[in-house]
Amino acid sequence: MKLGIVRQRYTPFGGAERFVARAMDALAARGVGLSVYTRQWPASAAGTAIEPVLCNPFYVGNRWRDASFARAVKAALARERPDLVQTHERIDGCDIFRAGDGVHRVWLEERRRAGGAFERLRIAANGYHRYILDAEARVFADPGLKAVICISQMVKEDVQAHFPIAADKLHVVYNAVDPAEFGPQVREGRAGVRRRLGFDDDRVVFLLLGSGYARKGVPAALRALARLPATARLVVVGRDKHPARYLRLAQHAGVADRVLFAGPQADPRPWYGAADAFVLPTMYDPLSNAVLEALACGLPVVTSDRCGAGERVRAFGAGTTCAAGDVDAIAAGMRELMDAATRADRALRAAAAVAELTPDAMSERLLALYGSLLPGAAGAPAIIAPSPAACR
Repeated sequence: MKLGIVRQRYTPFGGAERFVARAMDALAARGVGLSVYTRQWPASAAGTAIEPVLCNPFYVGNRWRDASFARAVKAALARERPDLVQTHERIDGCDIFRAGDGVHRVWLEERRRAGGAFERLRIAANGYHRYILDAEARVFADPGLKAVICISQMVKEDVQAHFPIAADKLHVVYNAVDPAEFGPQVREGRAGVRRRLGFDDDRVVFLLLGSGYARKGVPAALRALARLPATARLVVVGRDKHPARYLRLAQHAGVADRVLFAGPQADPRPWYGAADAFVLPTMYDPLSNAVLEALACGLPVVTSDRCGAGERVRAFGAGTTCAAGDVDAIAAGMRELMDAATRADRALRAAAAVAELTPDAMSERLLALYGSLLPGAAGAPAIIAPSPAACR
């Protein structure tokens, strides 16, 4: 079988790109021929069995960027088309759409709700949002669309709420977490990392990992930290266009001496190992690889009910979920994890919450889905649903 994957660009800090890399490695190991339609292909991938198809026309601005890439991909597919084409972008004319960014109109609804009148005006004035909404609608209305990969049950429900698409085309496939990379072993260098960061043993360190601080809930996390005992610390790992803005917010909240803004990090594992718990009061996150990785590393989690990974947290009792802007509830969830015995119990549940989400399980699930979509095939695989009994 030859599979084409459409992904416009890669970044070492992107959760979607990490998923693509893991999926491609797992599928290539199973003998699936892979072509990747992208603007650029990293030099580090040269010599692999994956065939890059470069679609990199000139553009100015994000709307032109996306539209020109879509046209180039369609032209390349018209010349030579794999057995199945899976797009990670909002491009119609493909067999499978992986809704890795969730539903754009839902994301805009959350922004309007959190941002008030000014944010509503900004969204209305932005033509790129109109382009994305139109492209998204075309994808779901495409009669040739065979399947949609929803990366959480939350995304599936959002799709069903906003688009008239047959339920049997929607398949929930959680991202994989490689236990060889993310697991208890990340704590091996814990003492040294904490010592370098200046964290005494009695400090309870909450980690927030994510880029785009407003969306990931950094303001709410800072305000929640201000309501916790003085032994609580917060480490923020990730990129933002305006980091100084959040340092001022920390100062205004009176917690600047208890927050470390570490910036983007190519390897998050030492940071997971140094932390005691994970917090991500994200405004809208279709899944969050960071939450899955934190759970795999045995970190209990406080996240929002608009984070798809929160359904794993809830199902296994591995922490707390609440409204993204509810600072009282976020602080209560974090305060609960200040207790060592509670953290230990939640840590066991955290590891169980992602134990079944291995790369092998993901590749088996995807292969079964692809097989069901090929000519002459029938049926589709069942959802990988949370199994709370597994942690008892």
